[in-house]
Order: sequence, then structure tokens, then C-alpha cells
Amino acid sequence: MPQIRPITDLRNTNEISEMCHAKQEPIFITKNGYGDLVVMSIETYEQMLEGTQIDHAIAVAETEYENGGELLDARECLSSLRRKHFG
Repeated sequence: MPQIRPITDLRNTNEISEMCHAKQEPIFITKNGYGDLVVMSIETYEQMLEGTQIDHAIAVAETEYENGGELLDARECLSSLRRKHFG
């Protein structure tokens, strides 16, 4: 369940930091009852960024295939790479 905290809770940075690391999910900060900020640990941010990059790479590959790109067999490609790089 997402953590939603008022902006006044940012005064206690140690508590917010501990919550971010313990829950490993973003904390949503409100100001005057409306969403204002999102705070998260660096580890959580990097995980989210990695997921976004993977999703983007998949979307690019799907678009390339839809536009007539060549579809390669994974086993053949991996075998070729092994021969090329590992003899």
C-alpha cells in the first residue's frame, strides 16, 4: 500500500529516509491535501529506471519488427555470439 505523508513530515528526514529504505517503494508527499512530491531511495529509483529502460528497448524492438525488421532465432544468435567471443 503506498505511503502518503504530508509535507510537514519532511522535517524529520531520518524517518522519511528509513521508511523509503524499509518499504523499497516511493513515498507520496502531499501539500494542502494534494499530491506534490515523490520521495524514494536511490535503489528504488534505479530499479524503476531499469524497468523503464527495458520496456523502452522492447517497444523499440517491436516497432522495428513491425516495420519489416528481421526476426532472428535466439538460439542461433547466442550460438553465434559464443563462437565469436569464446572460440
